[in-house]
Amino acid sequence: MSALPFPAAMPPPAPRYTGAVNFRIRAITLDLDDTLWPFAPIGARIERVLDDWLRAHSPRTAERFPIPVMRELRDRIFAERTDLAHDMSELRRLTLRTAFEASGEDDPHVLAETAYAVFFAERNRVECYPDAIDALARISASLPVAALSNGNADLVAIGLDHHFAFQLGAREHGAAKPEASIFLAACDRLGCAPEEVLHVGDHIEMDVLGAARAGLRTAWVHRDDARERHPAWPHDDIAPDLIVPDLAALADLIERMPGIGTRHAPYSQEHHP
Repeated sequence: MSALPFPAAMPPPAPRYTGAVNFRIRAITLDLDDTLWPFAPIGARIERVLDDWLRAHSPRTAERFPIPVMRELRDRIFAERTDLAHDMSELRRLTLRTAFEASGEDDPHVLAETAYAVFFAERNRVECYPDAIDALARISASLPVAALSNGNADLVAIGLDHHFAFQLGAREHGAAKPEASIFLAACDRLGCAPEEVLHVGDHIEMDVLGAARAGLRTAWVHRDDARERHPAWPHDDIAPDLIVPDLAALADLIERMPGIGTRHAPYSQEHHP
């Protein structure tokens, strides 16, 4: 009888929405844009509001840089100034200063700061996903939650800071996700080892791969095919520990963890400055 052929390697199983947290976690780090709220409508509104402001306060800049041209300028500056990739606020200011200088305004720096204040106000007018606020309250009642973002949202201005132990931004830290250092800095402030922290976010590279490579547990918030049982995870070497269709599903999982609410002492900013 001829020998049976050696069986081909089986492909890894497709990730599924997970029904239990089968590992120990003591804290959460949470992405903001496109995890707590969608960013696309914010970005579109910022463009319209800034364009209206320019037409009222710098008509020649508005004429030279209508929305599509201003967007091209912003994208070019973001691409050229990779040294500022961690500082979205300075990249926005630089874009505005460049536009005012190119338009021949007398005091581009002052105008840029005023225009940035307009941008910042709109940037922090967010509309959370329908599940997000209630789920965030449930999660933060169970475990300390730290905001970890590359963007320039301000949780105090938004009014959600009371749910968080702290907010660590790429600008404050000096490096952006997916760099391991920003994840490790958050773990240090939480007083936890990386494997005791679950990072939650929507972005495959910035959130899941970055956090996993830094040693954290990961939860991929994947709303795009939330009704599918086999979400389309594109990597074979690294996979998220959890895949959830929204934050409400994550809150359900956390609340079912054994001993939740009694096992861990609450985070204290006094002990972790």
